Amino acid sequence: MTELLERISICVEFGKVDLKSPYPPALKDQQGAFELTRIALDSGVSPGVILEEALIPAMSRVGEKFSRNEIFVPQMLMAAKAMNSSMIHLRPFYLSGETRRKGTFIVGTVTGDLHDIGKNLVAMMIEGAGWEVIDLGVDVSTEKFIETADKYPGAVIGLSALLTTTMENMRKTVASLREIRHSMKILVGGAPVTPEFCVKIGADHYSPDPQGAVEFLKSIAQ
Repeated sequence: MTELLERISICVEFGKVDLKSPYPPALKDQQGAFELTRIALDSGVSPGVILEEALIPAMSRVGEKFSRNEIFVPQMLMAAKAMNSSMIHLRPFYLSGETRRKGTFIVGTVTGDLHDIGKNLVAMMIEGAGWEVIDLGVDVSTEKFIETADKYPGAVIGLSALLTTTMENMRKTVASLREIRHSMKILVGGAPVTPEFCVKIGADHYSPDPQGAVEFLKSIAQ
């Protein structure tokens, strides 16, 4: 089983989605994360073990390489696609309650901002780290964040902004969330966002990249 888990982990790290996937060339015509995860489950490996011993280590390596500029957005997207192909088999176990998540992460791009690549990468990395992700999409109103936070007490909120003109909307959303739940953990990110701005608006953490977001969630889940 160890060898099978290692193969799944390698497929996720290098973006080998399934048998038909030509990428990466070294794994061409081999089974990918999709098939191998199904084989593991059919062989009696639990969803939790697949997540903890294959997917999480793989996505952690991907995040670390991205942080060191050893890979770039296209490679991260391929890894995330492979991870999602594995999660197709695992999600039903989490939805049924048979296997538990580490927590819930609500994420969205703030009002007036339609950019989603960074937000999508963060969402995929965090799901790969074992969290349930509620992705609200782009141009998300403060009211929508509040409504969703009410549905998931204890969830961590992630706010993204890529435009300097929408940073004020991020500030307003943080202020409104703080009014309803002071202890809520709020993570912010995006190209114009800085650690100083994070402190100024009262958010809990700023991350410049997806791996930083994963590490923050890991620290508060312990």
